[in-house]
Amino acid sequence: MSRPFRFGVNLTVPAPLEEWQAKCRRAEELGYDVILVPDHLGMVAPFPALVAAAGVTERVRLGTFVLNAAFWNPALLAREVATTDALTGGRLEVGLGTGYVAAEHTAAGLPFGSPGERVDRLRRTVEELRELLDSPEHRPRPAQEPRVPLMIGGNGDRVLRLAAEHADIAAFTGARSVPGSTTGQLVPISAGELDERVARYRELAAGRAEEAELNLLIQMVAVTDDREAVARPLTEQLPGSTVEQILDLPLLLAGPLDRIVDQVLAQRERYGFSYLTVLEPSMEAFAPVLAELRGR
Repeated sequence: MSRPFRFGVNLTVPAPLEEWQAKCRRAEELGYDVILVPDHLGMVAPFPALVAAAGVTERVRLGTFVLNAAFWNPALLAREVATTDALTGGRLEVGLGTGYVAAEHTAAGLPFGSPGERVDRLRRTVEELRELLDSPEHRPRPAQEPRVPLMIGGNGDRVLRLAAEHADIAAFTGARSVPGSTTGQLVPISAGELDERVARYRELAAGRAEEAELNLLIQMVAVTDDREAVARPLTEQLPGSTVEQILDLPLLLAGPLDRIVDQVLAQRERYGFSYLTVLEPSMEAFAPVLAELRGR
């Protein structure tokens, strides 16, 4: 039996307090289940932004999507997580990843490291964070019991193994980093490649007592009768891709409302994605899709 849908929106644009809180209220009004914030230089600081969101919302969960493990000492992160969970009334969900933008590490004076080193750092952060927060002696204490839910994001084998071992939510990006890029440039992966990644995760997670929730980040949503018009400009950004191939990408939802609803249902059946996250520019466009899928 499929999990019920959950829908999140990743708020990426910094704003003064009143404007920020208005966006958060609007997300809750539209029916989103989770308000999320990223962890990039030039964007909002995650934990104070979530506390501000909690002050003007009642129902939505609040999460990081996702924290860059290199930016956080585990002991200091445990303090932030526990404090934020308490101040948001036990609504926090913590997402963690390796980080993929070399230029941000340079700007922060932090080592970027090889892919393997970044995964090692993520594993240490996850394991130490869990150990600290699971200790009854840790102060401050989070509000949630038995623990704050953990999301781990990424598509590589070692990250998928870590997610299989520790994550309550396994997040897939539908894209991969461009080798050698210092700015975090990403290219989409095909539906078939995502099949393989999800299958690999399921293989690694086969021994779990309880299945994790599977999340997919949707990069663009366009409710339209002209799907090709949405995809055509993207062929310039993805040389060698046809309009048809772009429209088949899991991270793109484009078409009439009923077609998008069918696509989301089909992707849940195919991959198991019951938790979908859209980016802030798609918050309003995705709202009617969310309304149609509520309860299905």
